Amino acid sequence: MNWNKLTKRAGALALCTALTVGTFTLSAGAVGVTAQLSPNVSIVVDGAARTFYNVSGAEVHPITYNGTTYLPIRAIGEIMGKNVNWDQATLTVSLSGTRTTGTVSGTPDTWTATQNITGDIRSDVTILVDGVRQTFTDVNGSVVYPMIYNGSVYLPIRAIGNLMGKSVSWNQATNTVILGSGSTGASQSSGLLVTDADSFNNTGATTQQPVQTTPPVQPQQPVQITPPVQPQQPVQTTPPTQTTTSNGMISSEQAKNAALAHASLSAGQVSFVRSHLDWDDGRQVYDVEFYTSDYKEYDYEIDAYTGAILSFDADAEYYSYTQPSTNTGSYIGEARARSIALSYVSGATDANVRYARLDWDDGRMEYEVEIIYGTMEYDFEIDAYTGAVISRDMDSIYD
Repeated sequence: MNWNKLTKRAGALALCTALTVGTFTLSAGAVGVTAQLSPNVSIVVDGAARTFYNVSGAEVHPITYNGTTYLPIRAIGEIMGKNVNWDQATLTVSLSGTRTTGTVSGTPDTWTATQNITGDIRSDVTILVDGVRQTFTDVNGSVVYPMIYNGSVYLPIRAIGNLMGKSVSWNQATNTVILGSGSTGASQSSGLLVTDADSFNNTGATTQQPVQTTPPVQPQQPVQITPPVQPQQPVQTTPPTQTTTSNGMISSEQAKNAALAHASLSAGQVSFVRSHLDWDDGRQVYDVEFYTSDYKEYDYEIDAYTGAILSFDADAEYYSYTQPSTNTGSYIGEARARSIALSYVSGATDANVRYARLDWDDGRMEYEVEIIYGTMEYDFEIDAYTGAVISRDMDSIYD
């Protein structure tokens, strides 16, 4: 599926809806729009790849809407070194002072795939930076508003660049937003519109610094987007252990470690065939391949910027089938095959098993099991007599 076309169509549809609803809907404060959760978009700030987490430690991904990328403002506040407060009574996000709240860390989300989501464009949400109300415009000078999705406030990347005093560019070849050098843990609260902030209050505007609205903040000149960087030829890494670190990308060694961690193996248990940088679907990835002493082969595709595992499969390439000499009709059974497959998918239950069926393949009896969990599809081939996993792989259901 061509996500670029889908994004444009979704953005066009959302824009038409907003125009149809008109001033009345905007005055009500919220316009529901169809946007795209975009974990495939990488964010590089001053040469370093950034992963964003909400206040609870869950990774939050960039959102694409109407041709622009939106980023979570609380996480941006961390980079700016400012505390972020949400006032429910006045629907106000305040970035102020020198940050006293620690940086939130979390576990990278490697499972979420690109998908359509519904966000709210909020004309009633105010953004204050050190007490000064901020107004944001697009390249045509039209006012743009924050978006709220899943408890986090998002701002367009151009607005983020203005706040941080950094230039903004887009690398089409690598799906990367680049913010360059420029001139310059709270608990969940029931009933809050926004839950992703460093602190919360609900007492009204009197708790805020005076809002300075004269003179208004003048929008910066439109950001000049640099022409897309043409992709280079894939880097050939010889020997496989050679590392590559460029423009915030992880190294070959880091890609290997990510694959080993996913397979629950150590470097001493495997022999690497390759770990090299490649291009796939317009983005740079590491292809990592290794095998174990019993000749089980593992193949991984890993995002070169984030380290996210995009796909993998494991095959017992030299698996030798030997039918038992006794009880030749005794299979492990469908229930046991389901249980074996589920043991490899943390969190999945029997309800997630799409099918488990007995089949004859390559001269042996085996169970084929498919599991759908979250946004991923898992496929297994399991020896019908011994329960050995002959092969397993996972891939996004959106591919």
